[in-house]
Amino acid sequence: MEVMGDAKEAGAEGPPAGAAAREGLSLLSQAESEESSAQGSALFLGGNEVKSRAVVKYSSAPPRTAFARLEEKTDLKLPPANWLRESAKLGPAGTTILGNSKKSKPFSSFGMAYDFIDSVGNDVDVVSDSENIKKLLKIPYSKSHVSMAVHRIGRTLLLDELDIQELFMRSSQTGDWTWLKEFYQRLIDQKWQRKKKSKEHWYQKAILSKFLYYSINGDGAAQPVSSTTEQQESSSSDQTNDSEGASWPAPFEMPSSVSEDPSASSQGLKNDFVRNILWTFEDIHMLVGSNMPIFGGGRYPAVSLRLRDNNKPINVLTGIDYWLDNLICNVPELVMCFHVNGIVQKYEMIKTEEIPNLENSNFSTKVIKDIAQNILSFLKSNCTKEGHTYWLFKASGSDIVKLYDLTTLCEETEDKYQNPFTMPVAILLYKVACNMMMKKNQNKKHYGTIRTLLLNCLKLLDKSRHPQIIASANYMLSELFQLDEPKKEENSESPLNENSDESYSEEEEEMPDSDENGSYSTSSDPSDDSKAVAIIKSVGELSVPEKYKSIHQIRPSCAFPVCHDTEERCRLVLSYVLEGLKSVDSSIKKESDLPAADPSTPIPLKYEDESSRGGPEGLEKQMALFLDKMGSLQKGNYSSQSGMIPGSWQHKMKLQLILKSSKAYYVLSDAAMSLQKYGRALRYIKLALQSHDTYCCLCTNMLSEVLLFLSQYLTLCGDIQLMLAQNANNRAAHLEEFHYQTKEDQEILHSLHRESSCQGFAWATDLSTDLESQLSVSCKCYEAANEILQFSDLKSQNPEHYVQVLKRMGNIRNEIGVFYMNQAAALQSERVVSKSVSAAEQQLWKKSFSCFEKGIHNFESIEDATNAALLLCNTGRLMRICAQAHCGAGDEFKREFSPEEGLYYNKAIDYYLKALRSLGTRDIHPAVWDSVNWELSTTYFTMATLQQDYAPLSRKAQEQIEKEVSEAMMKSLKYCDVDSVSARQPLCQYRAATIHHRLASMYHSCLRNQVGDEHLRKQHRVLADLHYSKAAKLFQLLKDAPCELLRVQLERVAFAEFQMTSQNSNVGKLKTLSGALNIMVRTEHAFQLIQKELIEELGQPKSGDAAVAADASPSLNREEVMKLLSIFESRLSFLLLQSIKLLSSTKKKTSNNIEDDAVLKTNKHIYSQLLRATANKTATLLERINVIIHLLGQLAAGSAASSNAVQ
Repeated sequence: MEVMGDAKEAGAEGPPAGAAAREGLSLLSQAESEESSAQGSALFLGGNEVKSRAVVKYSSAPPRTAFARLEEKTDLKLPPANWLRESAKLGPAGTTILGNSKKSKPFSSFGMAYDFIDSVGNDVDVVSDSENIKKLLKIPYSKSHVSMAVHRIGRTLLLDELDIQELFMRSSQTGDWTWLKEFYQRLIDQKWQRKKKSKEHWYQKAILSKFLYYSINGDGAAQPVSSTTEQQESSSSDQTNDSEGASWPAPFEMPSSVSEDPSASSQGLKNDFVRNILWTFEDIHMLVGSNMPIFGGGRYPAVSLRLRDNNKPINVLTGIDYWLDNLICNVPELVMCFHVNGIVQKYEMIKTEEIPNLENSNFSTKVIKDIAQNILSFLKSNCTKEGHTYWLFKASGSDIVKLYDLTTLCEETEDKYQNPFTMPVAILLYKVACNMMMKKNQNKKHYGTIRTLLLNCLKLLDKSRHPQIIASANYMLSELFQLDEPKKEENSESPLNENSDESYSEEEEEMPDSDENGSYSTSSDPSDDSKAVAIIKSVGELSVPEKYKSIHQIRPSCAFPVCHDTEERCRLVLSYVLEGLKSVDSSIKKESDLPAADPSTPIPLKYEDESSRGGPEGLEKQMALFLDKMGSLQKGNYSSQSGMIPGSWQHKMKLQLILKSSKAYYVLSDAAMSLQKYGRALRYIKLALQSHDTYCCLCTNMLSEVLLFLSQYLTLCGDIQLMLAQNANNRAAHLEEFHYQTKEDQEILHSLHRESSCQGFAWATDLSTDLESQLSVSCKCYEAANEILQFSDLKSQNPEHYVQVLKRMGNIRNEIGVFYMNQAAALQSERVVSKSVSAAEQQLWKKSFSCFEKGIHNFESIEDATNAALLLCNTGRLMRICAQAHCGAGDEFKREFSPEEGLYYNKAIDYYLKALRSLGTRDIHPAVWDSVNWELSTTYFTMATLQQDYAPLSRKAQEQIEKEVSEAMMKSLKYCDVDSVSARQPLCQYRAATIHHRLASMYHSCLRNQVGDEHLRKQHRVLADLHYSKAAKLFQLLKDAPCELLRVQLERVAFAEFQMTSQNSNVGKLKTLSGALNIMVRTEHAFQLIQKELIEELGQPKSGDAAVAADASPSLNREEVMKLLSIFESRLSFLLLQSIKLLSSTKKKTSNNIEDDAVLKTNKHIYSQLLRATANKTATLLERINVIIHLLGQLAAGSAASSNAVQ
């Protein structure tokens, strides 16, 4: 008759039995639950009034078999052959005589919670034994007493039977819980006695047990059992049953394994239910443990089996029991076997949904649903404090249900460890938090929850007893605050604040007063109820729909603390790190407490540790060498001074905490840096490096990411030292910030000093007052950071950081190079002109050059063309300083342009050209490109000017020099951009004009001094003319170079005069003269500019500030103007006189030229005015200039009139 149940049948065993092993127990996601519910459960609509769904999460039962249908008249008083032998088919129900009469273990819900840690605190409302749930739902129907312990973990409530009688029997032996005993007797049950179980009770139990064994023993081939064995077996069964009920872990006996590893099994907190079911009843999600045996019976894949005394009708309580058991285990039918005095009469089958309508036991499923919702709301509203043990109590025969907070009562009397629930609750809080932390993808929105869980866990733990969990919880708290988040996260829109409904509150003030809607009043009888947290005045209220609504949401908001800035976040992290460190340190025996060496135990030697370590050996050695070079290895490195054993939990935890503190200090330093608080930044980076140094001393297996941190710390330290060097004026403030230290920092440092001297990177964090040493420390920091990146494969794994380090190295080398270059320039300016170059100067050049060279190499290796170009440009500048240093040698009068000068200027030119090649095109970086071009043009110009002014005639021929000057000037022009509109444009125009002027002057002088080759003379004449006209054009564009314009024009006039001397015909001379006078007319622009400036000078008040004058364009050089004006007046009168003479002589020959007459007349008139004006010695400069402008105007008008007449 036995039928094997198919795995996909309805009924509680969803997964096949093979999958029963509790591996990686976790509740399925919603979607998976839906799916498995489709396979393994049916949806029951109890009279279409309530929704119920059950999904089996775990089952240890074998595949279901059919039950054996007993013959009529079978005598159940006789034991079957297999009685009380362990049977997989019955599970614990066999030996403990059916689930509903089994005593629930005091910690059964914790066992389940540990196994299904995923659901706790989150998606499940209640975790409990099915017996406890049935007991709660029967409260309004039953007179019997109810006593349960309630614990809140997140939004989940854990319910456990709290057997007060058992507790007090224990208390009389151990003396624990005496305070509760007194409280119980005083307030609740004055005449408390342990109630004895009746003989009838044991008789019923034995019959039921034998019935079940008969039912699984269908083949009847059992051995008869002697009655003596039966007696023994029966009594032993009763004993085990009782002792099972009393398995309370002692409150103080905290097994050492828990302090080492917070595991539950050591507490005896096992999940020993045959099946764990996720039962959804209406909108309540429950994780329920059940041991009810389920049989597969022929047509029916799953039935539950019950034994009834035919003489006793089924009552409501039994009906509710049967109905709930079948709902929870998803069993569609119930088989009842009726007996009279132990003799089997008949079997009856009842569908689960019909159970509520049986006669004598009919009840409303809707009411049961209301009771469930009301009880849940009542508990959720009042069991608000996580970590507290609440006690739900209803005395036998009473109508009042009371809820007490045992933790608060206990704290009023004795220490909290008198409460045996303290440890399991703390460990569960810790485990739930751990589990949430592991889920990287979603933990961000649960941070508020995790934090609350951990804080509540810490409240329950005793520092001296559980240092490991305390250290670990504090470390997890510190992990909640992301330190390496991008800066933008500081706005308050971060996801950390969006978790109001994902979390819940630990705040105690938030709890509303319980009589807000009159549901729970505490004023009914103050003497009696003042200790109760809340009271249900009558069990009848539980049947009223929605009588108890959760006063605040199931998960009140518990926002993650919003840190307004990075500093606040780091400070919080460090506070948790410090607590963790204290906890670890307190658990390490001081050296004085360590036992004396045991002669029989070998002393572990250092090298054993080295060889057994494994891991990246090369990395270890490189690191050791590096630290040794940095001066950080003390004697006996890799060993803790406090006596921590490598590999112990203290060692691992301290490493994690120290690493966390170093990160936090690094972030603090970075934040201070961006606020320009460089002293503070240096203090924090010092602490970060001290933490890291300690880490290196303790760590036996260096991770590459930890090395990367060190590289980042050193890089930041280099930045800080550089900024301190550049902000020397604020040194006192920086110094003060550097030496200030908080108590927290001191305590963390104290904990670090227990392990190491922390001097590894002391050189990097010295606050020096000497600029050179600050720069060199900064450089050394970057070099060390770069060296670390060469270890293992860090460089290629972190290309961005590598580029940053090289950029900074290039930059600091540029800074140092410029520093030495400026020092050399200062020395140069101090020495007497005729002295030769000093050795000190040459030493500085070498240092500067070496720095630039290394910097250029750094930038080139990361293909940073722009910065490489800037450094090449600076090297060019250094070469020019070297050239200038050589120019001073020798006497000023005999001075010639020396070969050394030429050499260095040419080197400078090479570097500038390299810089341009490095940039490639202007588009890459226009500003740098323009700057290099300008420097190049300047170098060529300087070299040409020096060659022109101090011609090396002793070494070279005049023609050679002229050729070189001309070439250099033309190159200077090539790199001088006159056309682009920029801030530098006027400078370029002035430079170009000057070049043209100098070239014109040179060709002019060649023409005067050279005799001979006519072709060459002609060439020079053309070139001189060309350059003069270009120079004049460019000077005319400028507003602030009137004197230069004047000089160019006067030189042009002189050039015309020189040409006139070689002319013979009057016509030719006249033509040249009129050309010269035209040039004179065009100088009017220059005189107007001078006039304007003179008027402005006069316009300023006499006492005018020098500052106001300084703001104006550079004031006129009056001497220069006077000199030029005098020359101009004399040249103008000379030209006018010559013109008058020539015109007069031609007039005598040809009398009919009207045009010449007009010109002659004008010129005579102007000449006479000019003579009168120059004769007036009292005229001011301005008056003289006004006269000139007036005369030039007349001259221009005259020549215009004559040319019109010609037309």
